[in-house]
Amino acid sequence: MLDIHEMQIFLAAAETGSFSEAGRRLQLSQPAVSMQIRSLEKRLDVALFHRAGRHIRLTEAGQTLVPMARQLVNQAIQVQETIAALQGMVTGTLRIACSTTAGRYVLPRLIAGFVDRYPLVQVVCTVSGRSEAIDVLLGGEAQIAITSLREISRELEYRHFLFDPIALIVHPSHPWARRSAIHVSDLPGGRFVLREPTAGTYQTVADALAEHGMNIRDLAPMMTLGNSEAILVAVMEGIGVAFLSRRAAARAIADGHVVEVPVEGLQMAQQLHMVRRAEHTMSAVATAFWDFVYAPDNRHLLNGMAGDNQSE
Repeated sequence: MLDIHEMQIFLAAAETGSFSEAGRRLQLSQPAVSMQIRSLEKRLDVALFHRAGRHIRLTEAGQTLVPMARQLVNQAIQVQETIAALQGMVTGTLRIACSTTAGRYVLPRLIAGFVDRYPLVQVVCTVSGRSEAIDVLLGGEAQIAITSLREISRELEYRHFLFDPIALIVHPSHPWARRSAIHVSDLPGGRFVLREPTAGTYQTVADALAEHGMNIRDLAPMMTLGNSEAILVAVMEGIGVAFLSRRAAARAIADGHVVEVPVEGLQMAQQLHMVRRAEHTMSAVATAFWDFVYAPDNRHLLNGMAGDNQSE
C-alpha cells in the first residue's frame, strides 16, 4: 500500500532536486527524507533517483512516477478538504500560479481578505512569467492561475479577472513631463526602457501601437529589463521613459518620483484572466477562492485603481 506522506516527500525531492531542500520544505531532516525515499524505492523495487554525492536526479521510473504521485497527493488533499467542507469548514492549501503584476500588486490584498474570511486556509503563490503560470496549472502544481496569456485549449477555463491599465511614465525632468499630453507620433523621439517581447505589457503596447500604424520597433530602446521594478527604477534614475503597469508605478507617481504622460488616442490596458482546468474537480478551498473573487461584496478588493472593470 502506497503511503501519501512518502509521495509528498518524493514530490518535494523531485521538485527541488535535493533531499536537503525537500527536508527544509517539509520541515524534516535530510536523513529522514533519504530514509523515506529508500523505503519507497524498496517497496516499489525500483530506483527513483540517481545519486551523485549531494546531487540527485530522477531516473526514468522516477519521472514516470511524478505525475501519478502528484495526482495521488492531490486526491488525498481533496478528500480531506471535502470532508472538512461537509462539516462547514474551508481548510487546506490554496496554490496559485500568477504573472508578476497580479502576484505583486493585486493578489496580496485579495488573499488577505480571503484568509480573513477562511482563517484555516494557507496560500502558496508562485509568481512567474505568464506562460509559466499556465504550465504550472496544467502540471497540477497549482489549482488556479492568473495571467494575461490566453491560450486556445479545451483543457482550460478562463474568466475575466481585471484590467491592468498601462501608463507612459517619465522622469520629472523629462521634456514630456511638462506637457499635458503627447501624440503617438512623438513616441519615436523617446528613449525607451522596454520589457522583453514575451511579456504581456510588451504585447499590449505593440498591439495598441499597431492600431495607429506604428511598429513597437519604431521606439528607440535604451535597454530591455525583465521586471517592472527594474524598469521603474530606470525611469526614476532618468535613464529612459517606459510603458508600465499603472499599478507598478502608482506609488512613484503619487510621490512625484515619476510623471504619467497621457498619449492622445492611446489608452491601453492588459486584461488578466483567472484560469482553472476545465472538467476538473477543484478542491473545496480552490472553489471557495474562485467564488470569493467573483462575489459582488469583494469587488472593492480588486477595484483599487481607476481603470479596473469587473464586468465579464
